[in-house]
Amino acid sequence: MINAVVLKVHNGHAESINSRIQRIKAQGRGFRNRERFRNAIYFHLGGLDLYPAQVRKANSTHSIR
Repeated sequence: MINAVVLKVHNGHAESINSRIQRIKAQGRGFRNRERFRNAIYFHLGGLDLYPAQVRKANSTHSIR
C-alpha cells in the first residue's frame, strides 16, 4: 500500500487482463487441458487482426459512428 501511494503505481492493467481471462474460463465451462485454455487466451487477448485484406479495405473507406 505504501509503495502504491509513494510511487503512484497500480495493478489495474494486470487486474483487467486477469478479469478477461476469468471470463474466458467461465465461457469455456472447462477445458480438456491447459494447452487449449492457453490457446483460448491467446486467441481472445492476442490482438490479432483476423479479417482478410479485402474486408479491411472495405471497412476503412466507411466512417464508423
